[in-house]
This record gives sequence, C-alpha cells and structure tokens, in this order.
Amino acid sequence: MSFKYGLKKTINASGRMTILGVSTLSEAVLEGISFGGSHYFEMDDLYKRSGEIVANHCETESAMITNSASAAVTLAVAGLITKDDSYAVEHLHKEAPKRANEIILMKGHNVDYGAPIETMVRLGGGVVKEVGYANGCKVDQILHAISNETVGVLYVQSHHCVQKNMPTLETVYRVCREKNIPLVVDAAAEEGLIGFTDKSDLVIFSGSKAIEGPSSGILAGKQNLISYAVAHRAYIGRAMKVGKETVFGLLAALDEYGNKTISLAKQKDVLKHFDPLNRLDGVKVEHTYDPAGREIVRARVHIDGGQAKMSAVQLVDAFKKGNTPIYTRDYHANEGHFDLDPRPLLKGDAELIVQRFNELWEGNK
Repeated sequence: MSFKYGLKKTINASGRMTILGVSTLSEAVLEGISFGGSHYFEMDDLYKRSGEIVANHCETESAMITNSASAAVTLAVAGLITKDDSYAVEHLHKEAPKRANEIILMKGHNVDYGAPIETMVRLGGGVVKEVGYANGCKVDQILHAISNETVGVLYVQSHHCVQKNMPTLETVYRVCREKNIPLVVDAAAEEGLIGFTDKSDLVIFSGSKAIEGPSSGILAGKQNLISYAVAHRAYIGRAMKVGKETVFGLLAALDEYGNKTISLAKQKDVLKHFDPLNRLDGVKVEHTYDPAGREIVRARVHIDGGQAKMSAVQLVDAFKKGNTPIYTRDYHANEGHFDLDPRPLLKGDAELIVQRFNELWEGNK
C-alpha cells in the first residue's frame, strides 16, 4: 500500500496508543466528521447539546467534550480551583496560586502516559500533593493529606499505575465523600463508560481509545462541577478547543460504541497467527490476559537469552526500524518478553509480523 506525503505503513501491535494515532475510524465516524465539517453551527448550542448526549451515554448528570483526555484533566482541575468565580476563571494563573489549589495524587498514580499527568494538573493551576510511595499507599495517608488547600483528589484508573498495595476506587471515594472533597477519576484507558456515577464526582475518558472516535476526550460527572470546567472554555480552554467535525465524529462513535468490540474468542483467532513462532529457537509464545482486568488477551513472546539470536530489546528495536515499522507492547522487553495486541491489527498485519520475525531470525535485517 502506498501512502501520501512520504509516509509509510506502520503496524500497531501495541494497543490504542497516542504515538500511533490511537484508533482507526469506522465509516460511520468518518461520515460524522464529514457532516460536521461541511456545515455551520452555533457552537455554544452544539457544545451544550453534545454534552447532554454524552452525559446520557455515560449515565452522568452532565458532560462536556474536550479535545483530549489530557485537556479534560486540565479543565477539571481549573474548575475545581475557580468554581463559579468569573474573575478567577478569566485570570486563572494569577489567581490560582492565591487560592486553594492542591490536588492529592497517590505516588503510584503519578504516571507519564506519554506526558506527565502532573503537567496537566499544573496547566489547570493545580499543585500536586503526592501521598504514599511507589510500592503502595494506605487510605490513612490520603485522609491525613487532605487540608484546607485541597480542592480534589485525582485517581488514575490505568494499567500504567502501580496495582499492588493500593486502595480501591470505591475506598478512595468513601474518603472523599466523608471529607466533602471531589474525586476526579482519569479512566482514559478504560473500556467501559458507565459505572462511575456512584464512585466519582468527575470522570475522564479518551474519545479515541475504547470509543474509537477522533482525537478527543470526555469530562463527565456532577452538574455543578462540569459547569465550573465549561466556564474555562473561553479562556485556557481556547487553546484546547474542539472543532465541530470532532464533535460529530465522537457522537457517531458513541452511537456505535460496544458494537465493534472484539470478543476474546476473536482476539484468540487473530493470535493463532503467531503460533508458528514457537518453532524458532529461543522463542516461546503464550496467551496472557490484561492485568487491569479488561477484556483483552495478548500474545506474550518470550525470548530466551541463552538460545535466541537476539534479545527482546534488540528485536523490538529492529521491528521499529524496518521498512514497515512494527510497534509491540514492549514495556517488559528488558525482562525478556513483549506482547502483541490483536485488537488494532489490520488485515494482513499478523502475517507481516511473522514474516518480519522470520527475516530477523534468519539474519536478513
């Protein structure tokens, strides 16, 4: 396949990753983008109506579409700081340091997901107050960290985070309710949209990951808290504005959300293409389920350093440098294994991965 502008085909066996454009778009989503892009609208009305539709999908009181999940974090924080003070909204970065602006975040949740989450908090005028340690956190540590300067607690629901010795979302929400502090849940990487109403005040989703819409985000939750964030749309939100084509593309994706889910059985059918790799010296392939509990099964490729012709680190690096770059889920390559995610693979991609694997094993680099 030839690509425009000197670009080359890239195979995504990593997952719905921002560095690879996250998701491919369905015809319905592309039609939505085309409709939005080819008509004029009163944007305030479009934002208001689309927010109502999104809230209905999320089963929350209110919602707004943002241009990314990161923007949703920033606008949520800004709203928690300024609330309904219009002067503070207009002069956020002069006023935020004078006001309560602490956001409590467990150390194990202070992640870099392609950008540091702490940066997004800072952009909204917030200051991160870390609690706990890299290997765990206790509820009491959160409880004791809450002060008069605290405007919210941020909980990151993600495989990127430390999983062991961490309080559950439900437990943290009980603490927030007890202290009357809003809980913001960053669920950008989650598969489900509903179920957060009774365990958060604000929840954030990516519009382009599980939903498979255009680059966008969703901030949903309590009516008053959403209104605080919406007030920033004409100020810091101007740098994060959402185009009409994005709004219609996301609404179309939400309309068909759930109908495009690849079942575990279908995922396993795709993974069968990688079984022949077991015949290569030093290579073992097994199926592994998502550690965060999502309905995902991947092929885990183990490279035996004593028998293999190259290490896992060398292999995933060579994959990326080929004429057709191949991106794997390589977080644990230094431990001798990496994963292949079947969900983003397009027709013929699995065969090309096996072909490239064999070429590298035969020394045709």
